[in-house]
Amino acid sequence: MFKAILLERDDEGATKAALTSVAVDQLPQGEVEIDVSYSTLNYKDALAITGKAPVVRQWPMVPGIDLAGVVRASSDPAYPVGTAVVVNGHGMGELHWGGLAERARVPAQWITKLPEGMSAQDAMSIGTAGYTAMLSVLALERQGVKPSDGPVLVTGANGGVGSFAVALLAGRGFDVTASTGRMQEAERLKALGAKTVIDRGPLSEKGKPLQKEVWAAAVDCVGSHTLANVCAQMRYGGVVTACGLAQGLDFPATVAPFILRGVTLVGIDSVYASASAREQAWQALAKETTPTLRQNMVRELTLDQALAGAQDLLDGKILGRVVVNVRS
Repeated sequence: MFKAILLERDDEGATKAALTSVAVDQLPQGEVEIDVSYSTLNYKDALAITGKAPVVRQWPMVPGIDLAGVVRASSDPAYPVGTAVVVNGHGMGELHWGGLAERARVPAQWITKLPEGMSAQDAMSIGTAGYTAMLSVLALERQGVKPSDGPVLVTGANGGVGSFAVALLAGRGFDVTASTGRMQEAERLKALGAKTVIDRGPLSEKGKPLQKEVWAAAVDCVGSHTLANVCAQMRYGGVVTACGLAQGLDFPATVAPFILRGVTLVGIDSVYASASAREQAWQALAKETTPTLRQNMVRELTLDQALAGAQDLLDGKILGRVVVNVRS
């Protein structure tokens, strides 16, 4: 038996969440069984636990979109017993049991070995947010973007992905401008490496198809009018990565930036990224994140506290990222 947050539906279709003991033979199929050390509590997990949105697509379900721990049993020689690993995405917490439990079983192809020197706590302090930010940074690198090209914009900069993007880009020598709706957090963003902090207001409104050329590159975590305006403000040959939808799923833009300025828009998929892309991202994160950055605005909870904290997270009462120590 092992402890887990288990989500079930009652006869009326309402979600019932409880911290309970689960038999090992209830674990889903997979080649690798993991003793989980740490997971996280993300917004999607909170929606699943509270039943506020139809996140879960298979019942019963263990929430938790990511996890880090040690291999307990394996039928894949690539991941022998005792290997430290991290797993994120692939529908965990939606279609496959996730990380908010003491034990997990997953397909071997979902797994990434933890980089040397990175602990399970480190990995989950970085979490899916830091991993997604690094995928964006590496995408800009593949497109040939260099610090000498000019200023780089990060939208949604106070969010988890945005904060990491600011720090990672600044660490690579870029002149970073952070866009946020919380200007009272400007000093925190500057401490992360932003040279300039701007209010998101003008970017979030409907704008012209082509605007003054400002940015050499951008990481957009927001979508909707913000992404459209960012594209409209790119310098000739600029590159934008799209990795979020905080403002909306829509993209009310025209083709003008792409056919008149040669702008490139790169989609970032953190859920089903290839094994090689995941390994490259986690290796880069091990080298480019400091203990201070990893622990920046991190709150640690137990499994029991995570169950209770889901509603607080939705209500905005918990700031920063939430790491869950499933063993405490």
